[in-house]
Amino acid sequence: MLYLVPTPVGNLEDMTMRAIRVLKEADFILAEDTRTSAPLLKHFGIAGKVFAHHQHNEHKAVAEIVRFLQAGKKVALISDAGTPAISDPGFLLVREVIKHGLEVQCLPGATAFVPALVASGLPCDRFCFEGFLPVKKGRQTRLKSLAGETRTLVFYESPHRLIKTLDEFIQVFGAERPASASREISKLYEETRRGTLLDLKLHFGTHPPKGEFVVCVQGYGV
Repeated sequence: MLYLVPTPVGNLEDMTMRAIRVLKEADFILAEDTRTSAPLLKHFGIAGKVFAHHQHNEHKAVAEIVRFLQAGKKVALISDAGTPAISDPGFLLVREVIKHGLEVQCLPGATAFVPALVASGLPCDRFCFEGFLPVKKGRQTRLKSLAGETRTLVFYESPHRLIKTLDEFIQVFGAERPASASREISKLYEETRRGTLLDLKLHFGTHPPKGEFVVCVQGYGV
């Protein structure tokens, strides 16, 4: 069995009892960054064998992991924070494991965009998760394709690109489009700013962005 195990995006209390049990029982733990995961695993007394599994080695590692699973091993995949495969490595492995007729189980748990979306005050019955936009090639094409999207749009963004991204959103979606920007989800300085895209740009123009962001933008014509 391959287990996809969510880990806290901030507060360690967000770790579930089931996630701790599965990681303790796993024969191998695949971590996006073993250095990042080490304090978490130590905190919960998890001492399994940990191997790196990230975007630079996942293509090469998949075949070997499949062999472990075929031999009856329990393998758990974790990312640095949140649910594996959501803007993190995992999809390629899941697809290959399924292709070989092996079992995959994803535990419910922490992810950054759900609390940000629910707390945004924007419609969340239907939404479009875009994650990180392309940094260069295809960025404007992607944005323009979303201009008429009626569902709430959800993006991930880093602090050093936030103001530029808000500028681009204003150009494509309009300055008065309602939006929210949440940072440091489940951490000590968690904060959500709400208003128009212009409001957000003006705020972060005078309050330098810190921490990773989830930006929610109301859909067109809502």
